[in-house]
Amino acid sequence: MAKHKIFNDPVYGFISVPYGTLFQLIEHPYFQRLRRIKQLGLTHYVYPGALHTRFHHALGALHLMTETIDVLRDKDVEISDEEAEAVSIAILLHDVGHGPFSHTLEHTLIDTHHESISVLFMEELNEQMGSKLDLAIQIFKDEYPKKFLHQLVSGQLDMDRMDYLTRDSFFTGVYEGVIGYDRIIKMLDVKEDELVVEEKGIYSIEKFLIARRLMYWQVYLHKTVVAAEQMLIRFLKRAKALAQEGVAMEASSSLTFFLENTFSDADFQANRSELLQAFARLDDMDIITLAKNSVTHEDALFAYLSQSLVNRRLFRLKLQNEPFEQEYVDFIKRKTLKKMPFKKEEIDYLVFSGQESSSTYSTSKDEIKILFKNKQVRPMSASLDYNLRSRIVTKYYLCHPKEI
Repeated sequence: MAKHKIFNDPVYGFISVPYGTLFQLIEHPYFQRLRRIKQLGLTHYVYPGALHTRFHHALGALHLMTETIDVLRDKDVEISDEEAEAVSIAILLHDVGHGPFSHTLEHTLIDTHHESISVLFMEELNEQMGSKLDLAIQIFKDEYPKKFLHQLVSGQLDMDRMDYLTRDSFFTGVYEGVIGYDRIIKMLDVKEDELVVEEKGIYSIEKFLIARRLMYWQVYLHKTVVAAEQMLIRFLKRAKALAQEGVAMEASSSLTFFLENTFSDADFQANRSELLQAFARLDDMDIITLAKNSVTHEDALFAYLSQSLVNRRLFRLKLQNEPFEQEYVDFIKRKTLKKMPFKKEEIDYLVFSGQESSSTYSTSKDEIKILFKNKQVRPMSASLDYNLRSRIVTKYYLCHPKEI
């Protein structure tokens, strides 16, 4: 009888998952839901191939974790079978708390972060599976003595980042984002309970950091992607406002529940099982169906936002390095109200400004550590021939209908 389940992954080839707890988690409805949640939200409006899901990503991160455990064990790093399974479970479930369209609708449908929901899902699954996830939860929450195990799940060189950069560049076709994940993994080691990279891997890490910066501005924060995602947020906010006023709309019962109610972290903590079951019934299809069903809605603004999303009639988004003058924003709002048949109190759904930020590298905590041949360990920022600064780049945007 086979001891492993084989998944054929377009990025890594065959991924092997042992039967047992890991495979049981993959088979669970909470995890299967990730098949119906896109990894990159509405990025396929710009890069048509970006239709991969959180399910793909979680399996890929699990595969990289398995490879990393083998590499570290070959270098005499002590990782027990129990720890290996636990850290694998932690990376497999790290995104299980994502809602529809991943990051886009975070704090829109529910007022909490996806990582908090992931922990609650893990705790719920732990109860269902007889405490088999105790150690995985400790590692995920950084409560386990071996710090490097948590760093593999959540750190500047974790398996999450390693997979999403590799996978997202593959499916978008943005080859500037390609990283040498296999070489980086082979260069990993552990020194004094911290994850380190051998000296000869330093330029692979430099390329990794550059690729991440390019992916952020070329894919994740592409101006058309930002415009589409901001429109989706306002579409859901309008739906929520209408639902709470008692206005009828053709939404699924799962989505209606979250449109008519607002839930916080405290609510999920107090009513974990009930709210998680309701949340687990939500996926991208609920949002898409609502948009399709609302293109002729009686509320003109809601219908307009629905039509714009369904037919990809996206708003124009202007980017610049300084905040937009309020006088100019007000001018665009007046122009919009004059040209389009909407009310003054609805203008913030149509004209809005904001900002997006990204940094190549953070030196504030848990820097990437380089292990030199003389056994000395130095942070990445002190290991290159030039000054690697932790600089946050911020760009400001103004978004409005193209008709203006």
